[in-house]
Amino acid sequence: MSAGRSRRLPRRLAIAFAVWFSIWAISPNNLQDFVLEHILTVALALFLWSTRHSFRLSNLSYSLLFVFMCLHVVGAHYTYSQVPYDGSTSTLAGWFGRPDFTLGRAFGWERNHFDRLVHFSFGLLTAYPIREIFIRIARVRGFWGYYLPLDVTISFSAGYELLEWGVALVFGGPAADTYLGTQGDVWDAHKDMALATLGGLIAMTCTAIVHWRCRRDFAAEFADSLKPRE
Repeated sequence: MSAGRSRRLPRRLAIAFAVWFSIWAISPNNLQDFVLEHILTVALALFLWSTRHSFRLSNLSYSLLFVFMCLHVVGAHYTYSQVPYDGSTSTLAGWFGRPDFTLGRAFGWERNHFDRLVHFSFGLLTAYPIREIFIRIARVRGFWGYYLPLDVTISFSAGYELLEWGVALVFGGPAADTYLGTQGDVWDAHKDMALATLGGLIAMTCTAIVHWRCRRDFAAEFADSLKPRE
């Protein structure tokens, strides 16, 4: 019975994501930005659904991707620079007698950092699924099973920043400013890529630690993977 439930998880996550997406698609702050933000989201969702039988990922990978996509949907609804997390934390803190508490005040933030969270989550939540694809297709092992997923995660992050730049050039004006969401920070793209890198590094480090603790041949395989092949 548990195995049957396990096989049904991708379908359940797909249904849950469709409901989540539908809720947040109602009256977004900026419809044009919402559509632009979700071109890749919808493409990824369709790809995962269409390959669920021919190239089924693990339930962990599907779950990680589900969480990341749900966070992205929230950011796209409000536009990333306007996600009202301070209002939500103030309401929550009010239940404990601290209605004046907000994350912005607590950390001295002068900008909305929800986009930073999602970029960090991109690295943290997608590096493992990328690793799974590498292992199953390229059959990498040892060091390369941890380095290459991180490398691709960084590449995807950089590619997305370039894509944002291209979209901004095409549309221009207020739509471009909303889509980019730099909030006046000239180093915004660099910081986003750095956070994605940090997230991926944490994910691969945690994966390596788990394997080190659970697999007796971890050290031997890791060392052997660094030896040149004739």
